[in-house]
Amino acid sequence: MDELMMDSLLEETLGNARRTLLAQRSDGGHWEGELSTSALSTATALVALGVTDEAGFDSFVRAAARWLISNQNGDGGWGDTTRSYSNISTTLLCWSALTRFGGEEAAPTVQRAGFWIRDYTGSLDPALIAETVKARYGKDRTFSVPILMLCAICGTLGSSGWRLVLPLPFQLAVFPRKWFAILRLPVVSYALPALIAIGYARYRKGAGVSRRLRRPHPFWPKLSALLREIQPESGGFLEAAPLTSFVTMALASAGEKEHPVVRKGVEFLINTVRPDGSWPIDTNLATWATTLAVKALAIHPPATREGKGEDSTLFAGQGKVLEWLLGQQYQSVHPFTNAPPGGWAWTNLSGGVPDADDTPGALLALHSLCPDSRKEELIKVAIAGVVWLLDLQNRDGGIPTFCRGWGALPFDRSSPDLTAHTLRAWFVWRTCMPPDIRARIDRGTDRALRFLARRQRSDGSWAPLWFGNQDRFVDEENPTYGTAMVLLSLTEIGQKDLQGRAVDWLLEQQNEDGGWGALHGATPSTIEETALALSALAANFRSGPEIDQALARGLSWIENKTEKGTAFEAAPIGFYFARLWYFEKAYPVIWCVEALSRLTRRRDLRISGE
Repeated sequence: MDELMMDSLLEETLGNARRTLLAQRSDGGHWEGELSTSALSTATALVALGVTDEAGFDSFVRAAARWLISNQNGDGGWGDTTRSYSNISTTLLCWSALTRFGGEEAAPTVQRAGFWIRDYTGSLDPALIAETVKARYGKDRTFSVPILMLCAICGTLGSSGWRLVLPLPFQLAVFPRKWFAILRLPVVSYALPALIAIGYARYRKGAGVSRRLRRPHPFWPKLSALLREIQPESGGFLEAAPLTSFVTMALASAGEKEHPVVRKGVEFLINTVRPDGSWPIDTNLATWATTLAVKALAIHPPATREGKGEDSTLFAGQGKVLEWLLGQQYQSVHPFTNAPPGGWAWTNLSGGVPDADDTPGALLALHSLCPDSRKEELIKVAIAGVVWLLDLQNRDGGIPTFCRGWGALPFDRSSPDLTAHTLRAWFVWRTCMPPDIRARIDRGTDRALRFLARRQRSDGSWAPLWFGNQDRFVDEENPTYGTAMVLLSLTEIGQKDLQGRAVDWLLEQQNEDGGWGALHGATPSTIEETALALSALAANFRSGPEIDQALARGLSWIENKTEKGTAFEAAPIGFYFARLWYFEKAYPVIWCVEALSRLTRRRDLRISGE
């Protein structure tokens, strides 16, 4: 394909993709996206409502059961999304939910699921099922204990099922939360409600040794008050149906059906059910999707062939988005994680928690949207966000998601992708910061770069925390996402060390069809991964025939796969809490706009001779 045809293809596809992205805005002017429906969420919500009041919530229970029956995979199991492979965790939850609440209609579905579980574990022996679940999650009990609890509630672990539910030290929740990292709890930082509710339920059940409930624990009044305190206004812990459902069913099973947390949890589930009777993994990722979209739309080429300068207007309605993003910054200590003011969460809803991916995302988006007339105001906002991230940095130099110092379990550790995102935010706002904060940024940047150097693998790649690839059967990692994010950051902050091997790795992973998955030849190309790789390579300083050829092949793949920027099929590459897969319809559109915009900028820089 000659250069003129490539230019025409690029401009047409980018124009269509931008229009598609802008059309996805909500009535409020920002982006909400649309998360995939989840069999796991649907099964847990079904059980929570059924255990609390099966007759009262019969219509919801029946609709959820019908959805699970209709969406069973051909092999008899269920995956986390409708595009996911069957896995033992989700299949156990769906099997158990339908066993107790599915009725006669679900009998064939339950039987097929039982065959799948038997093939996976070796038998339906409760002890073997429990050991399989424990082995899957190791020392992290964040998800293994809730799964076994639901199975015990539904009777699929036999008459003594509660004995197989591992105990949780729920009593420790009465200590100050700043002690939690030292106490090295067996659950991740965001699982505090589950620790309390499920640990208490197991205690009340007497681990299955008695049919009568034990007396309430002497610490229960304090723990009960803490649960009420940390439950958000919406009733949904983290805006997540699974976590909210686990807490609700645990308390109901512990004899606390009238507890205020149960009532609000039920209200959340009823308010978030979809018309087909299912639930998503989370209500929305509105703040995350909006910051991603703004960052993509902000990548204007510096000049066009006609010599016109850059348009200061990124898109119509950007002022509305600016106001919306400013309104999402937390102005007080968060009751859940004790996070100080200054951060942003993934959602605009009350169940969000400020974190170290959305905060740098918001800072970068605000920098792009910042008009000169409001610069002083936005600098004050940025100072709070920058300091929030500086205070979060771990001793190892990396950035964790929620809480500093929690590193005992996987999803609390420092992560290359979060660290790289933070570096970009620090860099763009550095010159606007007071001298003392600039000095902190410089020290933090040095430590973060040393962290990234240590975490770069021998092949040049980095693995991210919150994204994976289900076709990498050995480890489910997504080094394409991680490497692209770190490489893009290193390029933007002008740090050339570590880049060479990362560029080589991305080039080596390009599939024969021109797209990218997460491992050359072993994982199919997706829009998301191809766009991410193209963005990182197009932004990079390196040039030459090898790069140009890879970019041209990638562009051709994107053009064909998206029908010139008009059709976008999302892939389940997102990890939610506890390695639960999801896909988000906004991702492929946003990342295509970003990739194609970076390709346009690279082309125009070449034309201008810069």
